[in-house]
Amino acid sequence: MIETLAANPALLTVIVFIFGLLVGSFLNVVIYRLPVMMKRAWRRDCLEMLEQPAEAGEEVFNLTRPRSRCPQCGTQITALQNIPVISYLVLKGKCGNCKTPIPKRYPVVELLTGIASAVIAWHFGATPEMLAALGLTWALIALTGIDIDHQLLPDSITLPLLWIGLALSLGHPQVGTHALFIDPVTALIGAMAGYLSLWSVYWLFKITTGKEGMGYGDFKLLAVLGAWLGWQMLPLIIILSAVVGAVVGIAMIVLFRHQASKPIPFGPYLAAAGWIALMWGDRIVETYLQVSGLR
Repeated sequence: MIETLAANPALLTVIVFIFGLLVGSFLNVVIYRLPVMMKRAWRRDCLEMLEQPAEAGEEVFNLTRPRSRCPQCGTQITALQNIPVISYLVLKGKCGNCKTPIPKRYPVVELLTGIASAVIAWHFGATPEMLAALGLTWALIALTGIDIDHQLLPDSITLPLLWIGLALSLGHPQVGTHALFIDPVTALIGAMAGYLSLWSVYWLFKITTGKEGMGYGDFKLLAVLGAWLGWQMLPLIIILSAVVGAVVGIAMIVLFRHQASKPIPFGPYLAAAGWIALMWGDRIVETYLQVSGLR
């Protein structure tokens, strides 16, 4: 089957697209539920620290329980109502019971995940690189959604990604049998440089202005991208994320009257820049060097 998919990129792309839609549906669950799970855990820890009794009657709440339901009327969502994108269109974007509008973000995340997954399948083919790139992409989409909603990049996602990136570098030909992305030294330097670069900017900004310009989750996310892609890609990622962040931030202030004093999460721009670097980073850098006459 692997040989068949490797010989038929179009079939592989279609299959990965469909699977990506299903993963996107699960990512919607992660984006909504993981922050709630974290807040409940923090509350339990605080009660324990204050030697207060635990809250009674709290229902089990994780990524699998309880079953998905309408937040307005509490009606459980059936399997037929949970088909990615199609169910949203059939239901006309409303709850099947109370007709409360369903946020457009749900089909957007599903489509985004499906399309990004298909692009990766077409780009990498049926290889270990494809599987690794899919995992990183899905995690970046989840982090983006959570950061937009809560200005939070959970350690439960970023730290495993960091270690996975470093572990994958062990598959480099220098120490293994198959090239995944980069060698271990490049990955290790990338992780350190990614974290310390934003950490330095954070403290420089805080010392000069007395304000916090970004969160520690941003440091960890750039460390993740450095571990996966190498320190050579960090300048490109930082430039891309800064440019996109500036353009989007100014547009939100001008067009949507976003208050300049209200923080805008930086994680989504890092994630987008990192994904672009994953897919076309080498080509972008090579083109820049040729155009600038440096090569």
